Amino acid sequence: MPQLFAVAYHQCRWNYRDDEDVAQVDSKFDEHDIPYDVLWLDIEHTDGKRYFTWDRMLFPHPEEMQRKLAAKGRHMVTIVDPHIKRDDSYFVHREATEKGYYVKDANGNDYDGWCWSGSSSYPDMLRPEVRSWWAEKFSTENYVGSTPSLYIWNDMNEPSVFNGPEVTMPRDAIHQGDAEHRELHNVYGYYFHMATAEGLVKRGDGRDRPFVLSRAVFAGSQRHGAIWTGDNSADWDHLRVSVPMILSLGLTGISFSGADVGGFFGNPEPELLVRWYQLGAYYPFFRGHAHHDTKRREPWLFGEKNTERMREAIRIRYMLLPYFYTLFREANTTGVPVARPLWMEFPSEEATFTNDEAFMIGNSLLVQGIYTEHAKRASVYLPGKESWYDLKTGTAYKGGKTHKLDVNEEGVPAFQRAGTIIPRKDRFRRSSTQMVNDPYTLVIALNSSQAAEGELYVDDGRSFEFQQGSYIHRRFVFADGKLTSLNLAPGHTQFSSECVIERIILQGLSTGQKSALVEPANQKAEIERGPLLLYSRQGPTVLTIRKPNVRIADNWVIKIF
Repeated sequence: MPQLFAVAYHQCRWNYRDDEDVAQVDSKFDEHDIPYDVLWLDIEHTDGKRYFTWDRMLFPHPEEMQRKLAAKGRHMVTIVDPHIKRDDSYFVHREATEKGYYVKDANGNDYDGWCWSGSSSYPDMLRPEVRSWWAEKFSTENYVGSTPSLYIWNDMNEPSVFNGPEVTMPRDAIHQGDAEHRELHNVYGYYFHMATAEGLVKRGDGRDRPFVLSRAVFAGSQRHGAIWTGDNSADWDHLRVSVPMILSLGLTGISFSGADVGGFFGNPEPELLVRWYQLGAYYPFFRGHAHHDTKRREPWLFGEKNTERMREAIRIRYMLLPYFYTLFREANTTGVPVARPLWMEFPSEEATFTNDEAFMIGNSLLVQGIYTEHAKRASVYLPGKESWYDLKTGTAYKGGKTHKLDVNEEGVPAFQRAGTIIPRKDRFRRSSTQMVNDPYTLVIALNSSQAAEGELYVDDGRSFEFQQGSYIHRRFVFADGKLTSLNLAPGHTQFSSECVIERIILQGLSTGQKSALVEPANQKAEIERGPLLLYSRQGPTVLTIRKPNVRIADNWVIKIF
């Protein structure tokens, strides 16, 4: 179960140059009113590629830099790779050498390979005592310059060796128990990821959930953190292929995955970058990232119109954070992925079997990417017998058929499935942590039976207390003209929240109800009709209940008549 901030937007490149660059990027997000939660530092932030260190010329006050971000509810991620620079003055190398913790070559000597730090050796992560030793490196005492708001990125952990055969360790390198690398290559990165995540848990005395992004992946990696699809390129084909890659990872149990938004290599044209943000806002893991040889591509560098489009894409993600977080809890308890192929929700429809250009987020949202330049039309297959409602306008489309839709550069087609209820937060803040006490909006998309249901999961967004039952889990059911909030966590120590629902939007009502009564308070709520007004003043009429002010933690019924 990730922390809430990790589900929001991450800003990264190789590399943000120094603490002044970090401060400027951070302030520009605020200046352009674009939310983000995490700023990342790649390998250049270290002292000569020695991990757990800082280049003190470029980052003289790392704690202060992190505290300034934390004051806005933001976090930092730094990179820590498995190749340890062979330098006797470097404390990590010195300790690993003295303790005999490195992988050996076929002759029994510490294996020496070449990676970013030059001549390097690699801790034998198959040994539990090595993993424990590695985990201790993440304490704020050992990782000097780190703070509790710093999290970690494990790259090159396949392991990557530039001068190795097949760009990795030789197959006859020796691990614990004389096991050869050929026997366990695929689990090396998994154990490295595991040890890093355990280190962050230890750092917080077991209170806070870790966040660690890993490039290497194996069965079970989902227990330790997020994955991304590696070094992609800024071209339309790589945007297109990101979807089946993420769907495939989800089907193996690895829900928390994404692709580098914008493409790692190369310089995307503004249209491609915008389209990538519009699609990437629906990836389970949402991070912009770029190679150091690329031009800077923060969202405000491509003209006002494109800035506006990228801002809206990122804001959609923040608006939908309650829905995404609820889906991550479902993945945490059942293994069902956050991003799903269409056939997973509609297994009897053959038309969905080969469609990997569209995908579901949970059971309620369908997203269709735009993968070609200057697209004016898109073919979107909407499965099922019920209608689908355009996310922005509320326009209803019939299910079970392909729709030829006009598209523009303002967004990608996205639809809410009839019969579902989606929780949102519609007030835009600087970061997810500043949204915690904001009220909710429920968007109800009625089916042909004038019914719908959905769920909301809320906890403290940070700690492991949810494992002891400290959370709110509600089911919302609309039927027979009534919206009912039901408790899905009876008997649990309820997580405390004073958050209320400030707005309920009903799409697809077939009759002209004019009043809403909230029970058990027996109070009337404001009701009005008009367009959805998310981004357009046009579209079908929806019914909006304003200020019912019912708490998310309570049982209640709202009757509409």
